[in-house]
Amino acid sequence: MSIPEFRVEEDDSGLRLDSFLALQDDLGLSRSYISTLIRNGHVRVDGKAPVKPSIHLHNDQIVTVNVPDPEPIDLMPENIPIDIVYEDAHLIVVDKHAGLVVHPTPSTRSGTLVNTLLYHCRDTLSGISGDLRPGIVHRLDKDTTGLMMVAKDDETHRHLSAQLASRTVKRRYVALCWGFPSPSHGRIDAPIGRDPYNRQKMTVIESGRRAATNYKIIKKYSIASLIECRLETGRTHQIRVHMSVMKKCPIISDIKYGGMAPRGVPSTRVNRELIADAIRLAGHHMLHAETLGFIHPITNEELEFNSAPPIEFRLVQKKLDSASAGNDC
Repeated sequence: MSIPEFRVEEDDSGLRLDSFLALQDDLGLSRSYISTLIRNGHVRVDGKAPVKPSIHLHNDQIVTVNVPDPEPIDLMPENIPIDIVYEDAHLIVVDKHAGLVVHPTPSTRSGTLVNTLLYHCRDTLSGISGDLRPGIVHRLDKDTTGLMMVAKDDETHRHLSAQLASRTVKRRYVALCWGFPSPSHGRIDAPIGRDPYNRQKMTVIESGRRAATNYKIIKKYSIASLIECRLETGRTHQIRVHMSVMKKCPIISDIKYGGMAPRGVPSTRVNRELIADAIRLAGHHMLHAETLGFIHPITNEELEFNSAPPIEFRLVQKKLDSASAGNDC
């Protein structure tokens, strides 16, 4: 396989190496994976392997990328039920249920979406992201439900990753959150990174990566709201962090980001009972990837899929409706 080669044009002079490569649609790799390739010596600038992804490039430099073959997958295929809403020879769209971890970690090597995809697809998943995440183009949190796309071959993987990088993939989420974001619609542009005081959490932090979320209230309840979120970027826990930190409206039943004891809600007996009932019905945070749209990498067909929220989401809505007449926005 030929090694991709890129010349630094005048407009790109001064860019970081990892940023420059993330902008190359023909490459179609995530910035995090590019950083791994750089650190492992698979990227060269004018024939030399740089030490850091952060080096700045200059006009007319030549950057080459040698994407290694995927490592053998040391994971067991597992026949875990999944809801496949679309499948062809190149990709799959899955409607993920709550509680399903997307890809294995060193401590969780079974019971994941990758394990069941290995069972369903046998040897046809792409390996461009390495041995622990075959086929996974993007991810959803363990308890986030809804639509995900999975690549069956490396060409499809690269094209889908490039669409994500260029922000042309349509990703619409719905969420039930405590309180009412103000204003009722807007754009949150706040960098997200690891919380320095709790490494299990993310937070808005100046040293983080840029993150942008467009939101609007769809419906108001007495002490909660149904919101729509459209992503411009795809950072870890992005919607959950933005709604909790920036809007003080944590997602219902989000144990990590304040959704179990909402701030700013009057502490009346009726409200306390409603909060407890909603959390009991939810069982996990109320965030659902409802719409997914993209261009098929091989056929160039425009594809769009929609998924109704799961039963627990609708039960919480019904509970909120019963406690308030609600107001459509």
